[in-house]
Amino acid sequence: MAGASDTEPVSPETTTPQPSRRRRKKSLVWEHFTIEAVSGGCTRACCKLCKQTFAYSSGSKIAGTSHLKRHIALGSCPKIKNQEKKQLALTSGSKIDDTSSEPPPKRRYRISGFANAAFDQDVSCVYLAKMIIVHDYPLHMVEHPAFISFIQSLQPRFKMVDFNSIEAEILAIYHKEKQNLMQVFGTMPGRVSLTIGLWTTSQTLGYVCLTGQFIDSDWRLHRRMLNFMMVSSPHSENALSEVIGVSLSDWNMKSKLFTITLDNNCSSHDIYSANLRDHLSNKNTLMLKGQLFVVRCYAHILNVVAQDVIASIHGIIYNIRESVKFVKASLAREEKFAEIALQLEIPSTKTLSLDVTTQWNTTYLLLVAALEYKQAFTVLETCDDNYNEAPSTEDWKKVEIVCTYLKLLYDSANVIMATADPTANIFFHEAWKIQLELATATMNEDVLVSSIAKEMHEKFDKYWKDCSLVLAIAVVMDPRFKMKLVEFSFSKIYGADAARYVKVVDDSIHELYLEYVAQPLPLTPAYEEQGEATTNNINGNDSCRPATPASTGDGLLDFDLYLSEMAVNQPTKSELDQYLEESLVPRIQEFDILNWWKLNNLKYPTLSKMARDILAIPMSMVSTGSSIFASGTGSRVLDEYRSSLRPETVEALFCAKDWLQYLPTMAEPPSTAIVKMEM
Repeated sequence: MAGASDTEPVSPETTTPQPSRRRRKKSLVWEHFTIEAVSGGCTRACCKLCKQTFAYSSGSKIAGTSHLKRHIALGSCPKIKNQEKKQLALTSGSKIDDTSSEPPPKRRYRISGFANAAFDQDVSCVYLAKMIIVHDYPLHMVEHPAFISFIQSLQPRFKMVDFNSIEAEILAIYHKEKQNLMQVFGTMPGRVSLTIGLWTTSQTLGYVCLTGQFIDSDWRLHRRMLNFMMVSSPHSENALSEVIGVSLSDWNMKSKLFTITLDNNCSSHDIYSANLRDHLSNKNTLMLKGQLFVVRCYAHILNVVAQDVIASIHGIIYNIRESVKFVKASLAREEKFAEIALQLEIPSTKTLSLDVTTQWNTTYLLLVAALEYKQAFTVLETCDDNYNEAPSTEDWKKVEIVCTYLKLLYDSANVIMATADPTANIFFHEAWKIQLELATATMNEDVLVSSIAKEMHEKFDKYWKDCSLVLAIAVVMDPRFKMKLVEFSFSKIYGADAARYVKVVDDSIHELYLEYVAQPLPLTPAYEEQGEATTNNINGNDSCRPATPASTGDGLLDFDLYLSEMAVNQPTKSELDQYLEESLVPRIQEFDILNWWKLNNLKYPTLSKMARDILAIPMSMVSTGSSIFASGTGSRVLDEYRSSLRPETVEALFCAKDWLQYLPTMAEPPSTAIVKMEM
């Protein structure tokens, strides 16, 4: 290397670190400190103002700068503290203590961190209200002495508001966010589908929760709470239809309603369905004559079926719970049980744990783990006189059968929960497999198997009959499956009668498509340049096509006429038929169906409108991030505190909490800049 002989190489191990040779320090703290070398290769940081020194490095270890920042920003430096005291005295008009012998600094300091952060009473009130909304705190906390003292210790200038003021602040946040959401709905390109949840109180009053789901112009799925309205009789036949009508008027969406998903007891579902169709069809244009209008919650039916089959062996489950309690009552018993399992060479790695009775998945996992150790429980009963809860051989057989079919529900629920934005197309896959398995099991030669399967199939079959059409139409909108999966699955379920059921789906989807064709298609920039004739051609209407083609001047006018006649004699296929006849899209694990329709929006302008509305149908009412296993069967109960609030306040709390979670972070953390000096 050139010049290598001019400079003797220096070993890094034997050279004392030179601060001046380090890369340039960017932290503002070094405007106020210098680095001084001390014995042993260590260095210390020295404050330029008060001359105090602090540890900085010892050999290869660096202490960092946090303690240096605190010295400057928090007023630990006596020079800065004295300067702030003088400045405060000047602004307040009081006398300055001149006893200090220290001369005034030559520079003026401006603290830009926490020391003089701007305080705004109104902004703080807004954040206090949002905190109460988001975390479900009681509004009366603003009157709790301990909370007031805590706030005063943080910011003495904050004047704590009373209950009425914080309630007004919450209502103001609600109305502001509602206006923002109304603007979003005003630009919504398609229709909205609703979910209806029922809430009861300790009083005779109840609440109805309405949530809207839709896909925006950028093909993103959204779910927003619309109303949380008090009704005197939430379970009456007319209550739901009246609430829905009021909500649609309130949000200016009378003509945009597509479907309604209910979470209610199976026995009342038919009453609700008929009542809602009759009432709302007079005010809204229901697609496909209302055949898709009322949808049942998929999570709800999974829970109903699971809880019913668990209840059918509640006595056995009680014994298993008591057995697990016995084993886990002491370390000695756990060790003895583990020794028995080792002697029996049980290969299971599952851990015995008690279940949460309100979440059936934990009960399923309890049973699965207990099954692995069934022999160990039997042996334990023979060698421990204090234990007599071991299930019998017949009991274990029932548990095994129940677990076999609970696994279908458990796996299906986990598939739904694992999907970040569950569009309607994914539910058909889950439902038809369960329907087939349960239907097949009802014909099992084993009487015990068939009896358990019949209990489960009875309710799931009702769900399948009510919702198989909307489930099938949704999966047809998945370009990986289209009608092919419907044909395949129906052949498994219906056998020789499959063609009849397939025809129902095919006819329905073509009829629905024609309803979308009849609707005006908004022009997109790509089509506006081509004029109305192009738009008519897209919709299959060629009445505006010119009688003779324009000549290109190449002497082939007769050929152009021939092509024109061929086009007349060979009608163009509809978008739907073209879509169905094209080959299936390869099945990849990370397929994004909404992005596929976004990319093919221009190719299928009418069909994509239909796909947008169908894929937005909420087949499950469980929101993203919630447990599908804990969704209630029927009404949920509003706690005593919220039941005591005014109905408009309750609605503001519930709706604003839902809306705020989709906003960006409420506030950036305060600046950590330390001190800047100005000349």
